[in-house]
Amino acid sequence: MAAVGLVTAVSASHAAGDDDATAGKSIAGSMMRLSPDERVEQRCNAQAMGVVSREHKEFHADELVAYAFADTVINRGKVTAPGAAVRSRGAWYRMSYVCQTGNDGLAIQSFKYTLGAAVPRAQWAEHNLAEP
Repeated sequence: MAAVGLVTAVSASHAAGDDDATAGKSIAGSMMRLSPDERVEQRCNAQAMGVVSREHKEFHADELVAYAFADTVINRGKVTAPGAAVRSRGAWYRMSYVCQTGNDGLAIQSFKYTLGAAVPRAQWAEHNLAEP
């Protein structure tokens, strides 16, 4: 769930009027203070939300839970999230992704994903999916 805080920080810096270079340096500095595994997972979660929002115009991803339906595996800068869920416009959708970062855990080297069906509201609490 830590990824949500990072993504919120990104949005807040843009809303406050920071220019992109200043915001980017601030975010990168914050990311480098995380453990390597946390940094990789947050970076890949942010990538997943961005890609979904860009490639599916009807979506506006605002939260992601990488471990909602299955454990996330992080190994040598690679995140495998076979049971993720992404929230868009108040609804949750199943998702899986595999993401490889560079040595610092910030640069994305490869990213593949599958976007699935909507998650019934009755399952949200069971899978740690927050109400909008």
